[in-house]
Amino acid sequence: MKRLVIIEDQTAIREMLVEILRLDSNYELVGEAGDGQAAVQLILDSKPDVIVLDAKLPGLNGVDILRRVSKKLPQSRVLVFSGHENPVLVRDMLEAGAHGFVEKTAGLFEFKKGLETVANGGTYFGPAVASLLRNVVANPSASSAPDFLTDREREILQLVAESHSTREIAEKLGISVKTVDNHRTNLMRKLNLHDVASLTRYALEVGIITPKKTV
Repeated sequence: MKRLVIIEDQTAIREMLVEILRLDSNYELVGEAGDGQAAVQLILDSKPDVIVLDAKLPGLNGVDILRRVSKKLPQSRVLVFSGHENPVLVRDMLEAGAHGFVEKTAGLFEFKKGLETVANGGTYFGPAVASLLRNVVANPSASSAPDFLTDREREILQLVAESHSTREIAEKLGISVKTVDNHRTNLMRKLNLHDVASLTRYALEVGIITPKKTV
């Protein structure tokens, strides 16, 4: 029986996955989380065999979660289950340590097939992601994006783009306000951007955050 955690910020989807996988005798659900920071701690504490991971999460996105845990838990298998797929995101997820990527539009049958394959040591891509990867092979420039930010800079970029204040970021990360200011200054210098609005647009363009839904 594989020990499994589910990382998904949409409560309805997370609860649906929990109910489905609790009925599957191949897996033992050992934890769930809907926040990026909480997810890292949960994964490191529970040391699961399999991780079901959304790409976009508040506080810390899926790529940065994987970058923090994959080297410490190389035996853990990771299936990304996400409503967002673009060449840069898929590339970054795979480079960070994911073993499969299924788009949420593919449905539960595709998800379960991907989970089984990844849990048993294989790699698996949903139909839309497989098509996207074929296009990337044919056009490598489609997946190119600057990758010169440190993990901490990417983390602070996400929190800035999510409209957290400097003090809120400092408290969330357990660092000083001055350190946050220094990182933000370095971000702006590296990216040649000069205000929060520009940083937010950049974070959207490279897939670090997603657009807010409007009613």
